[in-house]
Amino acid sequence: MTALNGKRLLLVEDDGELAASLVSRLCADGYAVDHHSDGRQGLAAALQEDFDALVVDRMLPGMNGLELVKALRLRKHTPVIYLTTMSGIDDRVEGLNAGGDDYLVKPFAFAELLARVRALTRRPIQPPSRLSAGGIDMDLLARTVTRAGRLIELVPQEFRLLEYLMRNADRVVTRKMLLEKVWNVYFDPGTNVVESHISRLRASLNEGFSTDPIQTVRGEGYRLLAIR
Repeated sequence: MTALNGKRLLLVEDDGELAASLVSRLCADGYAVDHHSDGRQGLAAALQEDFDALVVDRMLPGMNGLELVKALRLRKHTPVIYLTTMSGIDDRVEGLNAGGDDYLVKPFAFAELLARVRALTRRPIQPPSRLSAGGIDMDLLARTVTRAGRLIELVPQEFRLLEYLMRNADRVVTRKMLLEKVWNVYFDPGTNVVESHISRLRASLNEGFSTDPIQTVRGEGYRLLAIR
């Protein structure tokens, strides 16, 4: 779906009637809207695709809205507005502390939701300074990597390789993608530079551990498992 205003939204709402109404009205206002009714499916979509904002119900099947936002914040800082019947001050504080940016109580006027969405999508998105996936924590400012609290020493190219794998956790990344995004090489160099760096990265990450967070997907590439 193409957004007339250039903005793409993800709606995670299990009330089918409300969701259909919101999708229709947001699209009429120029937004491209993807919809999921299950929290886990919504999180997967939010991690795999780029959205300008998320509109998330707090009470969802599969994974509730708080859990969704907490998991999202480990990887992305996409703005989030909650939709919920939970109107207490403690509920609002809990939602914002979990990583939400705004909170709208049901029932609400569509004009207010639209105004809040417009405000959120005008804000510049700050890139995360930390990444977490596969039991690994990366501080992008300090340029450090830890696994289970243990400091992992990496050379700069290994750090960039791991960063790309972590930003694409649970997704298969091909050799071509790694050459382009990590090495800025847009042709096949005819060497095993990717394979050798993956091997050294694994050796550094896995020393003293019994599991390997990096999967080799035969014939396709590599995948870093988000949960390991």
